[in-house]
Amino acid sequence: MSGLSYKDAGVDIDAGDQLVENIKPYAKRTMRPEVLAGIGGFGALIELPKRYKEPVLVSGTDGVGTKLKLAFALNKHDTIGIDLVAMSVNDILVQGAEPLFFLDYYVCEKLDVAVATDVIKGIAAGCEQAGCALIGGETAEHPKAFIPDEYDLAGFAVGVVEKSKAIDGTSMKEGDVLLGIASSGPHSNGFSLIRKIIEVAGADIQAPLKQYVPSVSDSRSLGEALLEPTRIYVKPLLELMKNITVKGMAHITGGGLTENTHRMFPDHLQATIKAGSWATLPVFEWLQQAGKIAMHEMHRTFNCGIGFVVVVAPEDADAALQQLRQAGQIVSVIGSVTRRSGAAGTVIV
Repeated sequence: MSGLSYKDAGVDIDAGDQLVENIKPYAKRTMRPEVLAGIGGFGALIELPKRYKEPVLVSGTDGVGTKLKLAFALNKHDTIGIDLVAMSVNDILVQGAEPLFFLDYYVCEKLDVAVATDVIKGIAAGCEQAGCALIGGETAEHPKAFIPDEYDLAGFAVGVVEKSKAIDGTSMKEGDVLLGIASSGPHSNGFSLIRKIIEVAGADIQAPLKQYVPSVSDSRSLGEALLEPTRIYVKPLLELMKNITVKGMAHITGGGLTENTHRMFPDHLQATIKAGSWATLPVFEWLQQAGKIAMHEMHRTFNCGIGFVVVVAPEDADAALQQLRQAGQIVSVIGSVTRRSGAAGTVIV
């Protein structure tokens, strides 16, 4: 009688080794000159860029929530990794940070190498979009302790900002302009409500999107439209900050438009946003109608078409709009900074 092995207990070391080999070419494409040792060791080594005189490290961590359930239902795993990267790098961008590196945590009941490779290819693609290095991560099998045929993800980003250029909102003034940069869809927030809407409406995520939203012309299914990966704003915003003084930024994530914008303001100021000042994506119109959702609930749950908000002085607004549009961003003036008159929060008029 032969003795038991780790594989008998449900953990396949060989599969894990194969995954590492599969992802090495994708990780290699994300490397930065500061990386001294990346994937494969017990830890990754990276030095700070020498152009920073007083470097301050900025870190962030996040997941993608129940958007994963949609990926499982569609058996589509090649973009969910972009979401994972986006949630962390967009967050640290808010302080003006340039993302340096990213690590991921992937956990499943039993490792499917093909699925995991697709996920991590997406993570590498997100890192390329953000200009940061994928320098490591962890893949864990939890036999009989996790949902079969599913996985969960967490991501960790570290960036750097010059101490004197860190954005903390203290320079904002009444009358400053709010620029709203378009999202690509719901991004990675509100999917518990989205899944409830799909259930209540009896919608088929495999059906063409135009079956539910006749105004659209693309050929995606409803599920594919909802699975559209989170937009990564890093490169166009870092370029903008080279030319324009950015006074504040907000990444519109969980809590939607109203619960995120106020986080960038000092106590005496707030955002006043003009409803209808940007183009709402058709998928949000369907979600609101199908779920019979009140507008205030839409604004506090979803990004409603605005994935990132930037605050600039009035005299810089036109130049900022022009530069962002030239960088391929859809951007609108959506409101202004006003004096706070009550409890902290964003006013939509």
